[in-house]
Amino acid sequence: MIVLHFKKVIIKHMLIKRLALNDFRNYESCEIEFSDGINILYGDNAQGKTNILEACYMLATTKSHRNSKDKEIIKFDKEEAHIRAEINKNDINHRLDMHLKKGRSKGVAIDRIPIKKSAELMGLLNIILFSPEDLSIIKDSPAERRRFMDIELCQLNKIYYSNLSTYNKVINQRNNFLKQLYFNKNQIDMLDIWDSQLVDYGVKIIEERSHFIEMINEIIIDIHSKLTNKEENLKLLYDKDVETEYFEKQLKEKRETDMRYQSTSVGPHRDDIIFMINDKDVKKYGSQGQQRTVALSLKLAEIELVKKIIGNNPILLLDDVMSELDSKRRDALLSSIKDIQTIITCTGYDDFIKERISIDKIYEISKGTVNEIHNN
Repeated sequence: MIVLHFKKVIIKHMLIKRLALNDFRNYESCEIEFSDGINILYGDNAQGKTNILEACYMLATTKSHRNSKDKEIIKFDKEEAHIRAEINKNDINHRLDMHLKKGRSKGVAIDRIPIKKSAELMGLLNIILFSPEDLSIIKDSPAERRRFMDIELCQLNKIYYSNLSTYNKVINQRNNFLKQLYFNKNQIDMLDIWDSQLVDYGVKIIEERSHFIEMINEIIIDIHSKLTNKEENLKLLYDKDVETEYFEKQLKEKRETDMRYQSTSVGPHRDDIIFMINDKDVKKYGSQGQQRTVALSLKLAEIELVKKIIGNNPILLLDDVMSELDSKRRDALLSSIKDIQTIITCTGYDDFIKERISIDKIYEISKGTVNEIHNN
């Protein structure tokens, strides 16, 4: 197990200095120079604000936060798209190039040198995205809570990313083999091969997720307590589908069930997180306000976790989330973005001006075009 420890660190900057898009979503061509402080992207809905955040997110994770396929991201009637960026990490400049192609795997280059595996990109940028959808993480499906863990762990730990990728491949291969066994059970002993690999990589994933939840709990308790005037005690419980020592045994016990349904029913791909406030399950008993406060606490804890582990401020993307928060929660979020490069999308920036937020750059987004507005 690769253990991530808290350590005393000097916080350094991580920045996206310049972003250029070609045939990406509704952008034929655009270029933006971001400030290292607060950047506002404003405009009506469906103009392309979130598309810019999506491009930034892909530079860090190789994937869309919308779970879109590459062919859906490429501009209509085009065969390929490009994301190019100049970034700075630890006072060192880098260039990132991402080439999306319909029907083919994406190409990625770091400092003009093509990489062979996506894992080589992980951790170069650490991005935290907060959108209205995240406010529903408590009541959404377990898949969304697993995704939350995986996204952060993959950015913090390349080995976790590799183990998770391999585990998912083994799951698919095992499921395909189960479909074959449904018609011919003579090769059932071959399942031992897939089970051995599943346990090997699955145990590593479970151990890392368990440690991740421990680290989040160390941070989130104080954050949530302050948000609730010390009236609520929040704790995350890692709801493992299986304990590591029983994983192999349960796979064997579930073989008949797995063959019947042609699917693997045991493993960390069925994990969940339970959020407890004052020892009560927030999903079952919490109000909508409590659920939203937990979601905000989770994002604020993510920011602090990245700082403590890697010694860098993450880049924060806020996708039209301010309008979804009341003034108290909005103030808590805004107070956490000091010294963090933040890109905020909204339908108008007057509210931010009124609240005396120090805005460094403002861009108006309209029909796939970007225009800088001078902030006087």
